[in-house]
Amino acid sequence: MARRNNDHISINDALKDFIEEHKLQSGIDKIEVRDAWKNLMGSGVNNYTSDIQLKQTTLYVNLTSSVLREELSYGKEKIIKMINEELGKELVKTLILR
Repeated sequence: MARRNNDHISINDALKDFIEEHKLQSGIDKIEVRDAWKNLMGSGVNNYTSDIQLKQTTLYVNLTSSVLREELSYGKEKIIKMINEELGKELVKTLILR
């Protein structure tokens, strides 16, 4: 059982400690990347997006439209930059559109 500490800490610090202690950051990053994609790409692209996965520093996006996949492939670097700016850290280095 966890020991109680009489020192007062903020909820923000307590959550950061909990996330670090239980190694949850990678799961949180995966969810944040999915949300960033949905926010940045808009409903037009999201209608054709079937799956989004983050594996280490590579973002895999499955698209149901080959035309859209080809069009987005021209702006991969810009998409990566936008996602990383949205997240506030350099999490995605490679984007693979399938």
